[in-house]
Amino acid sequence: MLTPMRYLLALDEGTTSARAALYDEEGRRLAIESRPIDCRYPHPGWVEQDANQLLERQLDAAKALLARRNVEASEIAAIGITNQRESTVVWDRRTGQPVAPAINWQCRRTADFCTELAASDNAATITNKTGLVIDAYFSGSKIRWILDNVPGIRERAESGDVLFGTVDTWLIWHLTGGRVHATDNTNASRTMLMNLGTDDWDEELLKILDIPRAMLPKIVPSQGVLAETDAALFGASIPIAGVAGDQQAALFGQACFRDGLLKNTYGTGCFALLHTGSRKPVSKWRLLATRASSPGGEKAFALEGSVFIGGAAIQWLRDELGLIRSADETHEIALSVDGAHGVYFVPAFVGLGAPYWRPQARGAMIGLTRGTTRAHLVRAALESIAYQSQDLFEAMVGDSGLAISELRVDGGAAANDFLMQFQADLVGCPVVRPADTETTALGAAYLAGLATGIFPNTDTLAQLWKAEKTFEPKMPKSERDALYEGWKTAVERAS
Repeated sequence: MLTPMRYLLALDEGTTSARAALYDEEGRRLAIESRPIDCRYPHPGWVEQDANQLLERQLDAAKALLARRNVEASEIAAIGITNQRESTVVWDRRTGQPVAPAINWQCRRTADFCTELAASDNAATITNKTGLVIDAYFSGSKIRWILDNVPGIRERAESGDVLFGTVDTWLIWHLTGGRVHATDNTNASRTMLMNLGTDDWDEELLKILDIPRAMLPKIVPSQGVLAETDAALFGASIPIAGVAGDQQAALFGQACFRDGLLKNTYGTGCFALLHTGSRKPVSKWRLLATRASSPGGEKAFALEGSVFIGGAAIQWLRDELGLIRSADETHEIALSVDGAHGVYFVPAFVGLGAPYWRPQARGAMIGLTRGTTRAHLVRAALESIAYQSQDLFEAMVGDSGLAISELRVDGGAAANDFLMQFQADLVGCPVVRPADTETTALGAAYLAGLATGIFPNTDTLAQLWKAEKTFEPKMPKSERDALYEGWKTAVERAS
């Protein structure tokens, strides 16, 4: 008698889409379903989302996927969850309804508060305990903003009647019918409230930011069965066995399980993570120390650098300027000219992230002449993604003292061959694109599969990882250095 197939279901709730992916016991992606997610921009620098829409679109994607593949809930061994990280949801414990719009990770409404906090006597304490640079990017100041600006909420939060969660927590709460209020340590490490040394909420940090502990979720390891879904959702209960923030999930999905391995995700933003093993990193270049997903509850850390506007710059060309019909055509447009001809685009729409951390910076186009064409602008936008990523890689080399021998890439923009070749030319090492570039969802599936015995260990997962294409550097060093110096000048002028 044949052993019935067991599947893994990954829920990948991102910034612009909610995706569900189905994997087999060999870690092969069998199908994926996606639903769009809206962002709202009620004021300059503000970015909001409808938390109910996040949930509804994620459930819709999952149910449609299972129906299309004719897979029953009883055939799913486990669910893995991965998510946009610092986005903040606060909701009523009794009704399960949000008390305010979800504040997206890109939102800059708390920038002035964070600037004041960074200049205070508490700044060093926050950075030493969390590994983070004080910035509006992280969840802590967003929670405080909701508590301060929604009438009556602070008192209810102090009694535990109002709850906070990053998007993983919001999903888990509803997937379990409100039985489980939890987050994993990778997401918790992005709140500016978790002590990296203890893996727990820190009382001193909570006091500094004036946030009640009663509203915070329980922190759990990223791998392990933490709950089961409500049977009514999918027709049977399914274990939730893996949870990780999207970038830590991508690091895991790229089989970067040990120190020295580096990946960069090219999505709405760009996120580079260098695994540092069990050693908590301390950055001199204003990179972030963060938790990495790890099997068996082991402590693992990573150095991280974030680019706020990566693929979003291409969306801007399409949606706001009308220069392109789709992102797919940017490869050919960029190659239609032999260079950007001195044009640099600094897409600092919501400030600059690492290593600059300049929240007041704004976008700029530098080097325009009468001869500048649409193709030059498109090429400059693509190149800006690589330049910003190169800023992160240089900082990581400065912090770690290690030379980068290989860069593993994923995310939607990693499909652009022009961008990947330009990145290889800038970083001066091979850029490797995997066969499955949906490594965020894959990482969540890997975590869930390890927790439920589908995969015996990470050595097995490392053997499953396969490269699709490698981009070797071709640009002379002198040309690379000159282009990069021009980028640095453009950044200074934009700041």
